[in-house]
Amino acid sequence: MATFKGRASQSNPDSKFSAFQYERTNEFLPPDEEIPAPKRTIFLETPKKIMNPVAAEDLGSWSLNPYQGCEHGCMYCYARPTHEYWGFGAGMDFETKLVVKKNAPELLRQQLSKPTHKVGSTMLAGNTDCYQPIEREYKITRELLKVFLEFKHPVDIITKNHLVLRDLDILTELGKQRLTRVTMSINSLNEEVRRRLEPRTATAKQRLKCLEELNKAGVPCGTMIGPVIPGINHTEIPEILKQSAAHGASYAHYNIVRLGGPLGELFSEWLEANYPDRRDKVMHQIAECHGGRVNDSRSGVRMSGEGAMAQAISQLFKISHNKYFKDKVSPKNDYSLYSHNGQLKLF
Repeated sequence: MATFKGRASQSNPDSKFSAFQYERTNEFLPPDEEIPAPKRTIFLETPKKIMNPVAAEDLGSWSLNPYQGCEHGCMYCYARPTHEYWGFGAGMDFETKLVVKKNAPELLRQQLSKPTHKVGSTMLAGNTDCYQPIEREYKITRELLKVFLEFKHPVDIITKNHLVLRDLDILTELGKQRLTRVTMSINSLNEEVRRRLEPRTATAKQRLKCLEELNKAGVPCGTMIGPVIPGINHTEIPEILKQSAAHGASYAHYNIVRLGGPLGELFSEWLEANYPDRRDKVMHQIAECHGGRVNDSRSGVRMSGEGAMAQAISQLFKISHNKYFKDKVSPKNDYSLYSHNGQLKLF
């Protein structure tokens, strides 16, 4: 079968909301030929709000996403099924049809200016990476950080792109006032695994360098080993924690992969293409962590899983965490500084 070079997804399941179905065919192509992936398409969107309240207790109070879809193309991404709400597929569409919310900074300022706004744990971004490649062009994340600093509103960031260091000036100011924490997502130190699983992300070496630079600048930072995939990267947990701690991380968390909607089929397809000898075993172990299914939406359980495999992963993480992070202090944001009147513009 012909393949898309440099892409984790090799198919594009139809959106469940679409009235049409499309089928890709390779009947006129030589076998095993590499063909160019579909080109990136940008869709400019002007939403009416940008901060979304989060009902789940294990996910914080607010999330905001300047982009929908993600060029990083991580095969496991739990956000892939959400692309269907835009009328796109969770496969290749998620990586190539990107929605840009250009008015996000303006909407954020409007929200934080409201006397009724309740300050709370806020994640930038809770769905797709706010430092994915198109951020270089649009700089929406940088503008959002300026607004958060202006209103002294805490904001946490999770990313896997070294582009975060571009905004070290603003992050340093936020860090001084205990208004931010930056979490680097690192789920493998093996470059072969990363290239197959997360083909357009920064290398693990670059992400560790980010932790080092953030720590030097006084920006609280940590590591998310996410997701942990049984049979693919779970044995790397000790070394990831060791390297993260050595490069300045002050905290670390993990979550177990869960495959909602079409993601189960897409991930199984990816395993067949990259690790055919492990496909059945890996899918079985993922299901074992979620009560016999590959997905779990239960709050408080979905992140850590349950069962023998999940327990083994938990024990491995706890032992390693106690070894490398026992003297670390996990930072907390200061929610008392927020004012809906904002302050003098600093940038």
